[in-house]
Parts: sequence; C-alpha cells; structure tokens
Amino acid sequence: MNNILISVVGPTAIGKTALSIKLAQHFNAEIISADSRQFFKEMTIGTAVPSTEELKSAPHHFIQHKSIFESYSVGDFERDAIDRLKILFEKTPVAIMVGGSGLYVNAVNKGLDYFPEVDANIRIILNKQLESEGLTVLQNQLRLLDLTTYNKIALDNPHRVIRALEICLGTGLPYSSFITNTNKERSFKTITIGLDADRPVIYDRINQRVDIMVANGLCEEAKNLHPNKALNALNTVGYKELFKYFEKEYTLDFAISEIKKNTRRFAKRQFTWFKKDNAITWFNYKTESNTIVDFLENETKKI
Repeated sequence: MNNILISVVGPTAIGKTALSIKLAQHFNAEIISADSRQFFKEMTIGTAVPSTEELKSAPHHFIQHKSIFESYSVGDFERDAIDRLKILFEKTPVAIMVGGSGLYVNAVNKGLDYFPEVDANIRIILNKQLESEGLTVLQNQLRLLDLTTYNKIALDNPHRVIRALEICLGTGLPYSSFITNTNKERSFKTITIGLDADRPVIYDRINQRVDIMVANGLCEEAKNLHPNKALNALNTVGYKELFKYFEKEYTLDFAISEIKKNTRRFAKRQFTWFKKDNAITWFNYKTESNTIVDFLENETKKI
C-alpha cells in the first residue's frame, strides 16, 4: 500500500476530534493536529484542546507543543508536519490529520506558495498601526495595494491582513502575485473527508461549546493571558472578547455573546474555504463512524 494521509476537516464543534480518534484506532495510525489554535501550551480551554482521555486514546502530534511567546508560522508547520509524517509512515502506511484551519491543512496536503523574506520591521509597524488606528485603516490600505487579496481573505482577521500587507510593502508587488496554485509533490497520497451539518445545528453546537468553556474556567484562563494580549497567538476568538471585558469595555454577558457570534462567523469562513475544494468527500456529522471507515477502506484500496 502507498503511504496515505487521511485528513478530517470541517467547521468548529462539528465532531472532528472524536472521528479522528476512531479512524486512528481502526487504522492503527497516529494523529497530526492541524488546528493552529491548539499549538500553544498556554491556551487549553478556549481552543478546545482534546481531553486527557482523548489524547490517551490515540497518539497526537502538534498539540500544545509551542509557547505563545514563540513565533510559529504556517510555513514552520508545513516543514515540521512533513518531517513528522516521514517518521510516522515508517511505522504504518496510514496517518490521520485533523483540523479546521484550512490553510494549515492545505500546507501539508498541497504545499505553500513561496513568499520572499521582507524586513521584519514592516510587521512591527503594521501591528502598531493596528493598535493605534484600527483594522479598517489596514483593510483600506490592502484594498489599494492588492484588490485581489482584499476580495479573498478573511478581512476581520488582523493577522491575515497584516501578512498580506507586509508582502505588498516589502516587495512592492501584490501579495496575490506570489500565489501560483501549483501543488507540491508529496511522497504520500491524500484522502480528505469533511463533516457537515445544517447551519442551525452547527451554530447551536457552537453556543453549547462556548457555555461549557465558560463553565470550565475560560474566564480564568483568559485573565491569566491578558497581560500578553498583544501577542499574535492571543488574537483569537474566545480570548480577545474577554480581554475587552477585563478592560471594562464589555460586560461579561456581552463578551460571551460576542464569543458565540464570532465563533459562528469563523465557522462560516471555514465552510467557505473547504467547500471550494472538490476533492473533499462530505459526510453528515451524525454518520456512523463504521460507514466512514468502510468508505476509507475502499478508497485506500484504489490508491
């Protein structure tokens, strides 16, 4: 059998973790996490890190392996994940990757486009501009420099806006001019499946998850992280809203409602990203895992 990477994707709170563990157990495989919010050891509750029991159920990689004080890019993850897969495939021909961060999933499955190095001071200046003038100013700047990227990226994500701008400013060329849409050669084959549900179902699951996070101590976790709020890792739904509560800008109830709203928006962006990929086979989130295993067994035999 060829080496095969099975990716499990879909919106937040849909049940990807539970399914990935069942697949790992069936295929005697290990799990690569491609959830960029779960990389950081200081962030547990707000990122829905798998429980201790879940982590014991199958070997996981790239869960809380970095600190929020370390720089860790999607390019770093691509390199590290490919290196780790080489080791995993020496043990077994199947590995599982799971996550809702589409860019990180694509980085492993298809590879990233090359972007030249630019002056690190540009990002520092843009971050200061974000803090003093707000995101709208940066969005408008991007619209003038690269309308193609402006129309494609999640404009409410400051990290993405700043990343595109620093390339525009540092090279004098549009960020979009470096996008080739050419996949890298991989030493393994890929199968990608997605979990889906009607929007009201997903939104209800998100609301319930946020309530559970709050009950499990999200406010305390966020309060401990508040002094470091300027770090990129903490510009994350679930934390940034509570930071505004600590600063008396929001009430607690409003902060929680904003977490739910912004998480729903995040899920919508995830859908938009993944639905563009015709290589994904979709299953309803209630589909029995045995049905999905049967599908994957048949697919692996074709490779």
